[in-house]
Amino acid sequence: MLPNPSDLVFFMEVVSTGNMSRAAERLGVSQPALSQAMKRLETNIGQQLLLRSKTGVKATKVGEKLALKSKDLLTQWEELKNEATREKEEIRGRFKIGVHPSVAIYSMGELTAKLIKKYPGLEIKFEHDLSRKVTEQVISMEIDMALAINPVAHPDLVMKKICGDKVSFYQAKNVSKNVLIYHPELTQAQEMLGALRKKDFSYERTITTDNLEFILELTVAGGGVSILPGKVAAKAGKKIAPVAKLPSYEDSLYLIYRHDWARGGSTRKLATEIFNHLQEKFKS
Repeated sequence: MLPNPSDLVFFMEVVSTGNMSRAAERLGVSQPALSQAMKRLETNIGQQLLLRSKTGVKATKVGEKLALKSKDLLTQWEELKNEATREKEEIRGRFKIGVHPSVAIYSMGELTAKLIKKYPGLEIKFEHDLSRKVTEQVISMEIDMALAINPVAHPDLVMKKICGDKVSFYQAKNVSKNVLIYHPELTQAQEMLGALRKKDFSYERTITTDNLEFILELTVAGGGVSILPGKVAAKAGKKIAPVAKLPSYEDSLYLIYRHDWARGGSTRKLATEIFNHLQEKFKS
């Protein structure tokens, strides 16, 4: 069994002063407590460490060797404690974060650069996919956390809402109004098109792509009416505008991670930093 670090500190003070009473006074402990610590240390080492006399105490040969080694042992102990503290307080390690590419572009660029500069021990790997898929990856422990749009609640997940958004139909002034441009796998787009069909309205032609930034470029160029999240459309400024009286869809952006994975200091701290930064960034 390894010796108690406090007992080693007490032992070194006793050897240094050569007097139990003086050592107890300097350490701020009672003499009986100090005597117990010395007995505990001798039992732990398995040999006598101190020779006691009326004039004071003196280290045995084994005690002298221990006193020489104790400084190095205590230095190593302090280094271990400091490293453990840094591990708890700093964000360290490699983390996988799931996020749709378009959400990553409007949310994670500035933040990621800031985190990498702030925490030298941090590495990040982004996994880009639809929100429902990165949510499944968090649940199945394939990734550590995700930024997800409208994730479905799950008992294993912590779900923290960051902000809201609205998916709408957008067009430029020189638009080809009979053409619809959209991402066919987005649930929001399917819901909005379903609402149009109920009104017996449809577009003559369609352009489909899974790249929202390309949809934005096509919309600005007047290629057609598009379905876009507001935060993606905002990059075009006043070049495009929502189409009045057409259906829209309310979105919510969440940070999600597993309850059990959040027990780790770095995981919990990284999640907190991301959430606080993005909530402030998108604060209305």
